[in-house]
Amino acid sequence: MAHKSGFVNIVGNPNVGKSTIMNTLVGEKISIITSKMQTTRHRIKGIVSGDDFQIVYSDTPGILKPNYKLQENMMKFVDSALIDADVIIYVTDVVEKIDKNSSYLERVQQSEIPVILLLNKVDLSDQEKVAELIEQWKELLPKATILPVSATEKFNIAPIFDMIMEHLPEGPAYFPKDELTDRNERFFVQEIIREKILLYYQKEIPYSVEVEVESFEDEARILRLRAVIYVNRETQKGIIIGHQGKALKRVGTDARKDIEEFFEKKVFLELYVKVSKGWRDEDKKLRGFGYEMH
Repeated sequence: MAHKSGFVNIVGNPNVGKSTIMNTLVGEKISIITSKMQTTRHRIKGIVSGDDFQIVYSDTPGILKPNYKLQENMMKFVDSALIDADVIIYVTDVVEKIDKNSSYLERVQQSEIPVILLLNKVDLSDQEKVAELIEQWKELLPKATILPVSATEKFNIAPIFDMIMEHLPEGPAYFPKDELTDRNERFFVQEIIREKILLYYQKEIPYSVEVEVESFEDEARILRLRAVIYVNRETQKGIIIGHQGKALKRVGTDARKDIEEFFEKKVFLELYVKVSKGWRDEDKKLRGFGYEMH
C-alpha cells in the first residue's frame, strides 16, 4: 500500500474548540486550552504517524480583526493555513453566528483545497437545531464534507481520520515517525505558564503577557527552569505578582505540576516578572518571542 502524508490545517473563529479537536486528533495535549479568546497565538503542529501514513495537524489562532502587531502576526499564521494545506478542517459550533467573519469564509469557499467542516459542541444542542445548521452550512460551503461532533465528549471523532485519509496525497513522511510536534521543549513550558495566566487573571492582563524560558537545565533527576513573564506596563507587573507575591506563587505552583506531568520528572521552576513596554507592537520584540512565519 502506498504511503500517504500531508498537512491538515485547523481553522475557525475563536472559542469554537479548535485546540480541543487538535489535541483529540493527536492524542496528546499539544495546544493549551482555556475559554478565553486568543489562547492560541502560534501555529502549532501535531504529528500523527502510522506505517503507511503521516498526518501533520496544524492548530491556528482564532480569526479576528487585528488591533496591534502581535494580532497581525497571529493572522498571518491563519492566512498561511489556507495556502499550504492538503486538507482544511474548518471548525464551527452550534452557538456562533453562521455568517461570522464571512470574508474569511469566502476565501475557504474559493479554495481548491478539500474542506472538512466540523460542527462542534453538538452535545449543547438538539437534533433538530443541528440538522438545521448542517443545511445552512451546506449552502455556505457546498463543497465541504460536514460532520457534527463533540470534541469534549469525543463524539464522532473517529470518522475524521478516514475523511482525511481520503484526501491525503501519496508521498514520504515530512518528519521522523517518532516526532509528535515541531516545537521544542521550552515552547511547551512557556505555553503551560501562559495557560495559567489566562486562567487566573482578568481583563487585559492575559493579552499583555508573554513568557520566555531563560534557562532550561535537564539534570538526571530534576528539570531546573527559569522563566520570565513579560508585561506591557508597570501596573500589570504588580497585578501578576499580587499581594505578597501570592498570585505569582499560584501560577508557579500550578504550572510546575503540569510541567512535571508533561516531562514525567521533578521540576524546579523560578518565575520572574519584567516590563517590556509596547512589546506587542514592536517587530524586533515579536521576532524574539517567536512570532515569525514558520
